[in-house]
Amino acid sequence: QVQLVESGGGLVQAGGSLRLSCAASGRTFTSYTMGWFRQAPGMEREFVAAITWSGGYTYYADSVKGRFTISRDNAKNTVYLQMNSLKPEDTAVYYCAAGPNTRVVITSAKASQYDYWGQGTQVTVSS
Repeated sequence: QVQLVESGGGLVQAGGSLRLSCAASGRTFTSYTMGWFRQAPGMEREFVAAITWSGGYTYYADSVKGRFTISRDNAKNTVYLQMNSLKPEDTAVYYCAAGPNTRVVITSAKASQYDYWGQGTQVTVSS
């Protein structure tokens, strides 16, 4: 079992920045690929970004590429999502997730590939 707790969400104006954190506990953090997803009201959960256990490979949704950066600190059992140039359409609940350490998990960009989820943190971008 892996427990995930997100933090760092909040209200920000368009063009601003936020950094989300996801702290993991339980089984070995480096055993997992880590991903970020988001879900806006009335919408399906969508992929945002993912990172391999080593941090050597990352993958992004086209909608956030060039604006968001995923990273991880295995010594702290934490994964981050730096979000810059935020837009109102980025408003959503953001979830971190842990899944198997395979390239397929990352590039599939599918929530169903991930086994463990946090409770989510709200990000609201005002225009």
